[in-house]
Amino acid sequence: MNLSKPESWETAPLEALSILTLGGDWGQAPEFEAAEYSLALCIRGAEFRNWDNEKGGTASLRKIKNSSLASRALQIGDILVEISGGGPDQPVGRTVLIDRSALMHSPALPKICTNFLRILRSCNGIDSRFLNLYLSYFYKSGEIRNYQAGSNNLRNLKFKDYLGLDIPLPPLAEQSRIVAKIEELFSELDKGLENLKTAKAQLDAYRRALLKHAFEGRLTAQWRIDNPDKLETADVLLKRIQQSRAQRYQEQLAEWEREGNQGRKPKGPAPLRQIPTEQIELLPQLPEGWTWVQLEFLITGIDQGWSPKCSGTPAADDAWGVIKTTAVQHGRFFDAENKALPLGMKPRVQHELSVNDLLITRAGPRVRVGVCCLVRKVRKKIMNCDKVYRIRSAPSICHPEYLEGALNSPRILEAIERIKSGINDSGVNLTQGAFLNLTIPHCAFSEQEAVVMELDQQLSVIAQLDQTLSESLQQAEALRQSILKKAFSGQLIPQDPNDEPASSLLARIKAEKSAQPQGKKARK
Repeated sequence: MNLSKPESWETAPLEALSILTLGGDWGQAPEFEAAEYSLALCIRGAEFRNWDNEKGGTASLRKIKNSSLASRALQIGDILVEISGGGPDQPVGRTVLIDRSALMHSPALPKICTNFLRILRSCNGIDSRFLNLYLSYFYKSGEIRNYQAGSNNLRNLKFKDYLGLDIPLPPLAEQSRIVAKIEELFSELDKGLENLKTAKAQLDAYRRALLKHAFEGRLTAQWRIDNPDKLETADVLLKRIQQSRAQRYQEQLAEWEREGNQGRKPKGPAPLRQIPTEQIELLPQLPEGWTWVQLEFLITGIDQGWSPKCSGTPAADDAWGVIKTTAVQHGRFFDAENKALPLGMKPRVQHELSVNDLLITRAGPRVRVGVCCLVRKVRKKIMNCDKVYRIRSAPSICHPEYLEGALNSPRILEAIERIKSGINDSGVNLTQGAFLNLTIPHCAFSEQEAVVMELDQQLSVIAQLDQTLSESLQQAEALRQSILKKAFSGQLIPQDPNDEPASSLLARIKAEKSAQPQGKKARK
């Protein structure tokens, strides 16, 4: 990185400042029995996600060979470097610092790291806190991408190149003063961040409460008082659904006959299924004129898209593309999240998305399955992918924005969570049958329009506030990087002419390393 530095500072490659750069060991399962193996807690990349709060408290219990443990047991001041993992949105190369609290989990057990990490132990005269802060700054700057290789789904750190990374080196006493100043400023910044995060959480709680009230009929209670002539009984609503389905069937049948009976003959509509009494008793009580209806009877059909092998780049404006599941967010659709269809591959135009399509993710990590949005705007030549269902609400029966809101309401999200299937959270499915059987609160179309209007007004305010909070959080993160940039350019605190020059420190480190036996080499 192009950072200016004071005259009393030096620059040295990371490897020159380290006495140990060694890979970890995953070892054997804790049930494994062998005299030369001992129990240890093994830190994985998964522990990095919440390191500041948990400090590796979720590390896995493993059996490690004693000879391996002797050279790899973690010490205070060790830095763990992620050398395998990451992906398109998260580069590999994150680091964490082992401090006293990280070693206090089950203190009788030694700590080790998995072979997807590397142990970096700094030389005497190097404050490991300073070094880790610099490596973290370098990672978040984005330049770490120049040190990685691998596929889109798994990235590997080119560790030999990484060890050649130039590290700004102040005198040892100044390293400690810089760390103290950074910690002081970060502490103040963290207080502000905590307030922003609390505000976002409160805003999200209000949004959930608003959606809950909307689909229990409470948001439009006054509207029903003011518009008694627009209300319908539950029996009338159900009859109207059945008539709409019969009419749609006749239209499909007529179209099939006009095309010369080509393809499969349309099936007649199935009768509405009565929801069992014991299931109704578990649902919230609805106002008079509202009723519960399975999703299947409020839509005109369901399909899923197509996922050919595509490049990782988005499609040009005039080219065909296939959406990624990340295009579908709760209540928001992003058509820019797509992959270009390879040249020469024929598009499947039946999967092209259009306005008022409702999209629901059906497969993927648990947190990403069951996410629903309405397509309000979409460019041409964008197709649905295989991992996303597409439905359309029945005209004059169910308002598309009403159905989007219902599918994002707390009760239905909880119901979706219960019907997800899969062995582990990294890959679950939402089956079509279970999804279509979801019970949706249904009311007269005119009241649905009133619900949509109320939600639109209040959710737009929530969205604006949320955007403001998100921007403030981003600014706080940018300020953190700005503080670190000043720190590693020698501009955060004044230099002390009485400090031992960094050149003398570096010379002593070189002499000490030369006098010691050859240490462990970094593994590729």
